[in-house]
Amino acid sequence: MNITANTTEGKTSISVEGRIDTLTSAEFLQTAEPFTTVENPDVTIDCKNLQYISSAGLRALLILQKNVNANSGTLVLANVIPAIREIFKITGFESIFTIR
Repeated sequence: MNITANTTEGKTSISVEGRIDTLTSAEFLQTAEPFTTVENPDVTIDCKNLQYISSAGLRALLILQKNVNANSGTLVLANVIPAIREIFKITGFESIFTIR
């Protein structure tokens, strides 16, 4: 898994490549979480190169969403491929996240 994060004018873009699973979810969370705990965070996670997400990855995203909600911000999952979108739909997470 590769993660890159950039913040410009108060907006953070995080790109994820590969898999977010049991082995990588802690690293993903460690990288992304600081951007979600500031006041009024505006975070977009670019998922166009995300190939797989496990329940551990879903849990990490849920933690990020809770942080953003607690700090009156926004979290958007962008460029979600159909296979990953189907996982969000099946698990009911589609209603929790803003997916574009």
